[in-house]
Amino acid sequence: MHHLQDAWHTLRPRADDPHGPLPGLLVLLTVVTGLVDAFSYLTLGRVFVANMTGNVVFLSFDLGGAPGFIWWASLLSIAAFLVGAYAGGGIAKAWGRHRGLHLFRAAVGQSVLVAVALILSLFFETPYHDGTLAVLIGLLGIAMGLQNSTARALAVPDLTTTVLTLTLTGITSDSAQKGQSRLGRRLVSVVAMFAGGAAGTLLVVHGHAGSVLLLALVLLLAVVAGAGRRRTAGEAWTAGR
Repeated sequence: MHHLQDAWHTLRPRADDPHGPLPGLLVLLTVVTGLVDAFSYLTLGRVFVANMTGNVVFLSFDLGGAPGFIWWASLLSIAAFLVGAYAGGGIAKAWGRHRGLHLFRAAVGQSVLVAVALILSLFFETPYHDGTLAVLIGLLGIAMGLQNSTARALAVPDLTTTVLTLTLTGITSDSAQKGQSRLGRRLVSVVAMFAGGAAGTLLVVHGHAGSVLLLALVLLLAVVAGAGRRRTAGEAWTAGR
């Protein structure tokens, strides 16, 4: 029962949650990650725009002679992600003292990038050619770097929105060491990523690749709206670094 309550309060935080509404909004961003990575891997040539560990490994596969990988796509994704993370650092520096305003500004920027990628994807049919591939990878890589940097700065436990390795490790490691593992919140994060990836895959496989980015944009706009309502709030949870 405790784990179910933990999961529910992650999706609908209590009024006294030390992170305010941020957990629920970050869950939406985790779904966005699954959607966008499904789109990028299945339509942009075996490349991730959110999972940089995967790109480093894919780059090694290509250089090792494995077929089906595009070395420059992996490098471009990593570079774009770093640009987005740098931009996220700038947003944190400017607005990081108020976590609601911080998330609002970052989500607006990410929404613009995904919207431009969506428009571009609708003008060209899959499979995309090199020029279109490069632009889409660049736009989405910057968007996900921005998201990752923002989630890191907001520092809500177990809701990094893009990386699940430590989340999965914590489920069992913390249980063994401390007798508890915050299972509910961690499973919400895992399920959110899975749901986004599954939904994105179904849309791509059935010929609706553009709809993946449209759905991601809808979720991002929900985050913009949720954070925007609280960008002037004065509760304790808003205090950043």
